[in-house]
Amino acid sequence: MAIPVLIGAAVSVLLGVYAKTHEPTGFSINVAGFSSPQAVKTWLATVAFLLALFQLASASAMYGKLPFSAPSWIGAAHVWSGRLAVLVSVPVAVHCLYAFGFLQYDTRVLLHSLLGCFFYGAFVAKMLLLTRKGLPGWVIPVAGGLVLAGLTGLWLTSSLWFFQHHGLTF
Repeated sequence: MAIPVLIGAAVSVLLGVYAKTHEPTGFSINVAGFSSPQAVKTWLATVAFLLALFQLASASAMYGKLPFSAPSWIGAAHVWSGRLAVLVSVPVAVHCLYAFGFLQYDTRVLLHSLLGCFFYGAFVAKMLLLTRKGLPGWVIPVAGGLVLAGLTGLWLTSSLWFFQHHGLTF
């Protein structure tokens, strides 16, 4: 269990070091139909967050924590919703790393930078832990909870903030 956790921690640190040491370009790519790059990032992050909430619900069903039995398709839906969540989060992360780097000009932004590094490190650790046999039953749920906590913090410090200051704009 230690090796996947250490690799995840290394990913977090390496992302932070890269983001802090490279020269931010300030350049961003916009997507047609959106009013700004910030709106694109906000909505992609919101999709990732909603998929992560589905991950929580589907995992709860698979672990028998809901008052009904899990449908037969829930395992596949859990896997694919996780893949989609990461897929839609990658353009946001690449943009943040490339265009802005590791920012810390106020508490919200510093927390967002730290959570971004944490999220991807926790994700890598969880994916590596999934390949291990014989782990205690609490390991995967805790790893998934840490990934969800990281993404929730990212969403709160970015998308929610954007929606509060700019409204539900596209």
